[in-house]
Formats: sequence, C-alpha cells, structure tokens
Amino acid sequence: MPEAMNVIVVQRRTWQNRRTKWHDVGELSSVGGKLCVGEVLRSARDRDPSVPVMAGHPDIHHVTASDVLAQVQVNEGINPIREVRVSGVARRPAILIRSSPWKAGSVETPWHDEFDLRRGRVSYFGDHRVDHSVPVGATDGNRALLRTWEGHRAATARERALAAPLLVFATVTRNGTPKGYVKFCGLGVIEDVEEVQQQDRGRPFPNYRYELALLDLEHENDQVSWAWIEARGDRRLEARETLAAAPRSWRRWVEHGHAVLPEIRQRPMELDEPVVRGRAADGPVDDALPPALPRPRDENAPQAGERDGARQRLTVEQLMERLRNLKVHQQNGRSSRHKPLALMWAIARNSRGGSRLVPWPEFRREVGALLVEYGLPQSSSTPEYPFWHLRTSGLWDVQGVPPEQQGKVSAAAFDRAAPEAGFTDQADRLLSDPFVRSQAIAVLRETHFAEFAQHELMLQLGLEGYESASGVESSATEEEERDREPVGRRATHTSRLVRDVALAKRVKEMHEDRCQVCGIRIATRFGTYSEAAHIRGLGRPHHGPDELANLLVLCPNHHVQFDFLALYIDPHGVVRETWDGRRSGELRRLPGHPISEAHLRYHRALCGRDTSKDSSAEPRRTTAPSAALPER
Repeated sequence: MPEAMNVIVVQRRTWQNRRTKWHDVGELSSVGGKLCVGEVLRSARDRDPSVPVMAGHPDIHHVTASDVLAQVQVNEGINPIREVRVSGVARRPAILIRSSPWKAGSVETPWHDEFDLRRGRVSYFGDHRVDHSVPVGATDGNRALLRTWEGHRAATARERALAAPLLVFATVTRNGTPKGYVKFCGLGVIEDVEEVQQQDRGRPFPNYRYELALLDLEHENDQVSWAWIEARGDRRLEARETLAAAPRSWRRWVEHGHAVLPEIRQRPMELDEPVVRGRAADGPVDDALPPALPRPRDENAPQAGERDGARQRLTVEQLMERLRNLKVHQQNGRSSRHKPLALMWAIARNSRGGSRLVPWPEFRREVGALLVEYGLPQSSSTPEYPFWHLRTSGLWDVQGVPPEQQGKVSAAAFDRAAPEAGFTDQADRLLSDPFVRSQAIAVLRETHFAEFAQHELMLQLGLEGYESASGVESSATEEEERDREPVGRRATHTSRLVRDVALAKRVKEMHEDRCQVCGIRIATRFGTYSEAAHIRGLGRPHHGPDELANLLVLCPNHHVQFDFLALYIDPHGVVRETWDGRRSGELRRLPGHPISEAHLRYHRALCGRDTSKDSSAEPRRTTAPSAALPER
C-alpha cells in the first residue's frame, strides 16, 4: 500500500454488494478523498489537514483537503465554498449544510430542522433570526441558498450543471459532547423554497424554509468523492467536464431536472442514533439525531408485496398500473370501494408524514368510518378485509398476524394479534414524492370513484388541494386548527403566499392578452383582458413558485378548465382534454417566455396523465363522472 495514502481502521456498516446484507465490518476506509454517508467526522478548531484522525474519527479537514479549494468550514449552518469564474460564469463548488438538533429552539438557533432520511427529505431553515434588521433574504446563508435555488430550479441542463450541490451534515454527540462532531447525511438539491413566519419567544420573524431532496448514492457505495467537488472548483474545467466525476444520480438530475427525483431519491435510511440526555441546565435536554445508514435487510428474502420472488425495485409506472388494476369485490354488478378508500386514506396519511405502518385499532376506527360514509349502499363496514386483502395489490404490507390466523380473517383475530399494516416500503417511499402522490390520487379518483362527487371525501381526508391545479391557500387560523388535529404536527410557522402582480402583468403584456391555448383576446370597454394561470399552483399541497416559467396566459374559460384539471399539455406541447385525450389545440409559445417542462409534467400528474413511457398516450375511458352527491 503506498505510504502516501492515509488509512484508518473504522467500524461501520458498509454496503458490500447489492445482493448481500448490511454487515458490521472492520475495514480499511480511505480518508483524504471521500465523504461516506453515515460516517461521523471530527470538526475541530485545529484545522490541520495533515492529521487524518482526531479523537477516533476521520478529520473532516483531512478528508476535504485540496490544492484547488480553500479549506472548508462547518462552523456555521450554511457554509458556501468560494465561487470560481469559468468563461465569465460564476460556479460554486458546493455548499456544506449543517444542522444542530441539540440547539433547536435556542436563541442562537430558534428553528427546528427536520430530517426524514427514510424518505430522502430534509426540511432546513435559513439563518434569519429575530434580532436581524436586514431583509429576510439578505443574510449570508439565505442569500447563498436562494442563489443556489435559482440554479436548482433552472429549466435547462446547462444551467443545472452550474448549480451548487448541497452536502448535508448533522451535529452528533461523541465523547460526551455534541460539539465538534458531524455526521454526513448525503448529497442534496433544493426541491422547494417557502417564506415562512416563525416565532422566537413570542416574537415573530420571517425566514425561509428549504425542502431538500437527498440523492441516491448506491452506485458510488454511498460515497461522495471530493475529487468531484475539486473539479467543480477548477477554473480550467467547464461545467460539463466536471460531470465525469459526479455521482450518477447527480448526472441524471442535471439532465432531466426535478422530474426524475422520485427515481433518484436516496434509499430509505433509518434512525440509529441514541437520544442524548442530561447535559447542563442550559444545554439540550433531547438530541434526536438524524439517521445514518440503511436498515439491515435480507436482499435474498422476498419482500412484502413482491410476487413470485421478484426483487426488482418498484417503479412509478408499476405503482400506477397496480392502482388502476386493483382487484376489488363486485356487489350487485358494482365495484366495492373498500380497498380504494383504504388506499386513499393511507395516501393522505403519507402526505402528512405519518409512519408507514399503522396499528389495527387505528385503521379499524378511521377506515371503518370512511366505509360507513362512502361505501356502497347496503355494504357492510368491514375494515378487516382491506386491511388484510390489500396485500394482493403488491403495494401493501401486513405484519404481526400469526400463521395460524392468516387463513381466517376477522376483526376479533386482529384484536387479539394487534397487527400493523400499510404501504410497502418501496410504495411508501415513492408516494412521499409530491409528483407521484398527485398522480396516484388522480388515478384512484378516476378509476374507482368517478361515479360520484368526491369533494366531501377529499375534504375529510385533507386532500382537497389535489382537486385543482391551484391548490388551497391556508390562513394562519386553518394551520392552527390542523395543528390541533391528532397527526402530531407542531405549530412552528404560518405560510404566506405573496403573488407577484408585476410578473403577472408582464407575462400578459408579452402575449398581448392572447390565450396561449385558443389565441382569443377578450376586448373590454377599456382595453383587453386575459388571466395569468400558475401551472403548478402556489397553494398547498403544490407550493409552486411564483416565476415566469410557471405561468401561462389563458382566457377565463381555458383558465378554469386548466385549473380544474379538464385540460393538460402533453410532452409535445399539444393541449388535450383530460377525459378522453382528444386534441384541443397546441400551446402557443414565445421565445422570451420559457415554460418549465417540470411544472407541465406536475400538472399532468394531477390529471393522472403522465407515465414514464408515453405521457401523451390517450387515457382509458371510464364511466363519466357524475355531479350527484356521494352515496351514503
């Protein structure tokens, strides 16, 4: 082994092979070049990069040592590496994000970051505080992340190649102290940004919340090579040249944008850090730390929901096909709603961030009530049947039923066994993505609930925002009411939607008030009239951006049809009727008005008209929707 290579022996779980288990092994881990997901690094004030190990952990300054880049810092929550200019264009090598859970709620750190590594998601708050007198986006950290957000939501691959990757860390406790140790949690991009109102000891202040998507590093053995970050900081290399050293998931994201996030999101990760208690009175009481590594599982054992021993990863297309072809009981020539109602309930639970598996008593109470209210007339409320028989969908998992009871399904047997059920891990992970969830809800509504008006059902489930492209705007009072509901939410902020009136006026002037679908310009007594329509609505659950690429200019008729999902735009720019796929026109474009394909695809998903194979394919015809009230 060359003497120049610094190595240490570390005890950590390592992914040996895609077809093997996770093992606790002592192995030689090369430092001075790779960040390993789940590995704890020492971040000391002594920043000597020649020291490979400090206090039994790799020294982060040794791992990230470089002749090209300035020495990295993780002292602040948001640590941008200095930009370089290549061919007159600024490029930032990376931004190191650090969260300190043990400081959450303090004067220094009044916000509460949230890590959900099982779903590859992080909610991260910016660095504005109540004592800051500068505008909310003017603090160093927020300014850097907002500039990065511009690159992450860019419409072209060329622009995305310039965007800075986020390297996400969390402070952890080692050697009796939570200071000076960070765990690498993964590589991320900013999926969404929202301006929020927070409170610090009763005093409100504005801030930004960044929704981060962590990318899968399976093909790199859960490692990020520092050589890639160095290449991004090398003035001799163009952005496209640096992609050669990038992880595969990053390259796919650069090529396709946010539309591929459901497919490249980080594999499920589980919490494995102990809770730290009992520090000084002014220190933290609870330190629930972010997760580190994937849960051990036997890849050779058939997983719940897999048929004939198949071990392939569930795709979005397969998920939608299984929802469309759900095997349901027939009663007097009509399809039972037991399974579809249970699935809609489970999706609503997923949208709130609920746990994948739910105990039988909770399922019985909540799904049973839905069956009474929205099941077929004269149909019995028997929640035990979907609880157990949804396993045939390939999307459902039931745990805790003894083998001797599996042949006879009854509520009494479940009462004794106390089982749990819910989506399989793969289905739950896919549905946690807003794009996939929107499409799944549309597929279920069209395939299994088309014969009755669904508004009351959607309202009761908390899914009313999925009924239109605009979503639902929440007042502070509504948010507080939901915080009192039994879903475990914590009231930490209220959202504020501020529409850019000047932007809407600008885009309408660009098109001279002509509808981009039909070309009509409505004449009024004092001029002409059109409406600016958001493709991905600003309201919940869509949280679309108020930007030019997310706007269309439409006449009132087409605005209503587009907003209420009666029209969609296929990948070729053809405007189609959602009901039967019939061509209704072609979207008229202007060179100075870029339109985000990712936003158009999100709208197609709301309409249930997007698949990985052919988004423009004509939909299946079903029974025409009725305006009748829901059957009781």
